[in-house]
Amino acid sequence: MECLTVQDKKSIFINSLKRRYKLQYDAIQPIPYIKDRLYCVDKVFVEGGTEIYVVEGATKEKEGPWVRVDSYKDIFTDPRMKAKRRIIEAEAGYGKSTVTLQLAYDWCNGVKDSPFKDVEILILLRLRQLNSKISIYHAIKMFLAPSDPRIKSSDIKDIIESCSSVKVLLDGYDEFPDRDGATGSDVGRIITSNLLGNIDVTLTTRYLPKDYDKANTKRVRLVGFDAKARDQYIRKAVTGEDDESVAKIKRALQANPILDDLCQVPLIFVMFSHMTHEKTHFQKFKSVTEFFSYMIQCFHSHLSNKSMDKSAKAYNIEYAVKYKELSKVAFEGLCGENQQLSWRKDGLCTRLGQGFCQHYIAVGILVEEEVSAVTNEQTSATDIQTRTDVRFYHQLFCEWFASFRLAEVVAATRGASELKNVLDKVDPFNLQYLYRFTCGISSAVGKRIIEYLKSREDGGKFAILCILEQTGEVDGIKDTVRDLCSNRVEIWNRYSKLLQRSTIQLLEIASRFDIPISCVVLDSCSPRVDESGLNLILKSGLSLSILSSLQELWIGDRKRRLTNEEFAAILSYSSQCTSLKELRFYKYILPDTIPVGSIPSSLKSRNVKVLDNQDLNGSRRLNLQTGLWQPCDEKGNLPGEEGLDERSNVRHLLYSARRK
Repeated sequence: MECLTVQDKKSIFINSLKRRYKLQYDAIQPIPYIKDRLYCVDKVFVEGGTEIYVVEGATKEKEGPWVRVDSYKDIFTDPRMKAKRRIIEAEAGYGKSTVTLQLAYDWCNGVKDSPFKDVEILILLRLRQLNSKISIYHAIKMFLAPSDPRIKSSDIKDIIESCSSVKVLLDGYDEFPDRDGATGSDVGRIITSNLLGNIDVTLTTRYLPKDYDKANTKRVRLVGFDAKARDQYIRKAVTGEDDESVAKIKRALQANPILDDLCQVPLIFVMFSHMTHEKTHFQKFKSVTEFFSYMIQCFHSHLSNKSMDKSAKAYNIEYAVKYKELSKVAFEGLCGENQQLSWRKDGLCTRLGQGFCQHYIAVGILVEEEVSAVTNEQTSATDIQTRTDVRFYHQLFCEWFASFRLAEVVAATRGASELKNVLDKVDPFNLQYLYRFTCGISSAVGKRIIEYLKSREDGGKFAILCILEQTGEVDGIKDTVRDLCSNRVEIWNRYSKLLQRSTIQLLEIASRFDIPISCVVLDSCSPRVDESGLNLILKSGLSLSILSSLQELWIGDRKRRLTNEEFAAILSYSSQCTSLKELRFYKYILPDTIPVGSIPSSLKSRNVKVLDNQDLNGSRRLNLQTGLWQPCDEKGNLPGEEGLDERSNVRHLLYSARRK
């Protein structure tokens, strides 16, 4: 038998890894129902928003800032990210897995400016394929080097220990079967640095693990596609430099303002842009439910059209319209105590029927995947086995089918108390589209759900979006939005992401339909302006686009010091809110003088009041012609204007003395 050195085995192992990764990064499928159109990740990958969490200056009472970086490469090269452990957080569909495949492409192809160029070995594992009983070395053998008998699990451990540089990517902790479990899995030990402690490990997940090495872990988050990233993706992956086709896709999105929030999710925008490009006419959608219903129809229509080929399998129309049992499976998976997003194929086929299951796999709504079948941690390397599991292409598809079951469950409840018992177990803050879809498909059920949401703390604004799903017409919620916007609308950093997102979407609906927005308060959100200058990015990562009907904007964050550049960017954003009369800063420490050149001319021509409110210590107003601050009263009036009194001047002088 051939005697191989560790170096020989390393070379064999590296070649095996590169073959495996090539199969993965060459199989990007933008439209899941078009299975014969695959792309290399490098041909479709576009930089979305990437932010790093800066620990310096953070305290128990105050978080450190999230800072935008230029590229996914900065996750590994930025000096502030120097660590052996990183966590990349993002919601479903925001491109976590795509980033790992781009890094795998970089490593396999020796991309010059990649942080992985000189790495000896890259280990990329999809955690949903593992279980708690399998060792990390068995997992690597099983999924990355399964067909080469010359490499054993024990060899992999020796190879890794012999390398000068190893990077590990663990993709999808939120889908790991034993996430946050107490079984002492190898994955858990790696996250807490009790295993592979000297090796660079990056974890991707929708949420932070309950237990991780906080002292030595850096955090990253992906915040989705802004306008620049959308344009870049269309040109790179869909149309090329065909300006007319680019404009067509952008018009389709602009014609569907209700989809703006949904299309910040890269996965959904990718499907939307490809589908728009494929169609000679793309219809206008009035709700997210209507859009998703149309998309599901496209999946089935494509398979139906293919079945007309003489050699193709016959298409069963019943499968497209009779999916009651699949809806139950989806609902049970989402709403169980431990969320389940994948199922054993043999068990699922038994429950749904073999023909039905294969139909939905062929359509692209369900996806097959090889996973670990190890049930005993003593299993030897020679006995390693896998099985086939099935999952939804994306969690949104799971929420779509689950909504039909939720509609049945709600319809069967009697009275508000019984309804509350059911819905209290279905968290709208984690499953917002499940609620929106349910309200969209059943008017009667939607009415009861909306009443429930209104009774929940912070549920009122989300309820308005559910009303929009129910009516399909903005006219149906205009009066409610007008009433909301006639008062001060506040967005605090402590608000849940769902509440922030719901509030933002309602403000943007008001702006689109020229409903006056009296005042928006952004408290402790540390907003900054994105590269396009068209969006304020909040601390949560959510963005607020230009609001043309906004009259007053208040921004505050205690003791946060704004640079001249940050201040100028906010002035620039504000100048594009064409109805704005007042921009008020509070709790900030602002620059003492503002370069006149950084003050937009439109603010000057409209004489917008730019105010610095320092609680009880006095107020001052920016002279837009000189860039200097001047004392003013609480209403922002300057000397000679109505309302300034002697006390305001005294208060300002005392305040100025204290600052000096």
